[in-house]
Amino acid sequence: MKAIRFHEFGSGGVLRYEDVDRPVPGTGQVLVRVTATSFNPVDDHIRAGVLAEMIPIALPYVPGIDLAGTVAGLGAGVTDLEVGDRVVAMLPLDSAGGAAEYALAPAASLAPAPRTTELADAAALPLTGLAAWQTVFELAGLKPGQTVLVNGAGGAVGSLVVQLAVDAGAKVTAVDAPKHADRLRGYGAARVTGPLDLAAGPAAVGGPFQAVVNHVRVSPEELARLTEYVADGGVAASTAGPVPEDPARGVRSASLWVRSDGAQLAELVAKVDAGKLRLHVAARRPVAELAAVHEDAGAGRLPGKTVVLVP
Repeated sequence: MKAIRFHEFGSGGVLRYEDVDRPVPGTGQVLVRVTATSFNPVDDHIRAGVLAEMIPIALPYVPGIDLAGTVAGLGAGVTDLEVGDRVVAMLPLDSAGGAAEYALAPAASLAPAPRTTELADAAALPLTGLAAWQTVFELAGLKPGQTVLVNGAGGAVGSLVVQLAVDAGAKVTAVDAPKHADRLRGYGAARVTGPLDLAAGPAAVGGPFQAVVNHVRVSPEELARLTEYVADGGVAASTAGPVPEDPARGVRSASLWVRSDGAQLAELVAKVDAGKLRLHVAARRPVAELAAVHEDAGAGRLPGKTVVLVP
């Protein structure tokens, strides 16, 4: 079969499109015929080697953490799936494998694919959806009626955070570039505004808020200013560096390290099929162009969430 692999850490140029052996599912594993994977920023960090200590990997490595495809084989002990089932998964960070014609997935990571989207586009859901779910419900613990500021609301994770928070009954203020405004209003955000002027303070955007969710990489000094946007007793949840706590006001901080969870992914799929969660796919590229996708990401040229199609 064909797969994208890298044999050493480096720039996008280390990615090679080559022939490899088709994997064989072991106990508790499922062989999936891949329809698509997607690009996530962590793919770039793994390939460059900057996460080598946090995520030890064996080389050569097949990238592609997101997976959408059909079941092609079952390992021992897998009884709740059948060959031909349409599935999605977030694959283990240390082994991944989605950028290939076939990939192995732990059965516990799989969920039925959405029925209401193209199977390829469903590859945009797993990692970003789980990151959003775990941010909203585990880190922020959002409840109906609470106020939440989502900084970086137009991005792949932020867009899903806005929708999950709205669906949970929260009052959402969405912050991002004006080009995202109409889409964010369509998601049900109560207020949509351009990039934060941190010097203006929280009152300028209707704050402080019971929860602040940050997806924007800024300086430590700017992260510290975000603490002011959290109401007394509230929480700052960030995927882009820690927001300092303020114990005197009961403000706590939480950072995300996303994990695979088939049950949570199934909940996300159900929301997609119910029309409560919309996927925004900005581009679709063939897997043979994955090196170019990585280079475009590093140069800031990706238009948004990019699905990578596997022939």
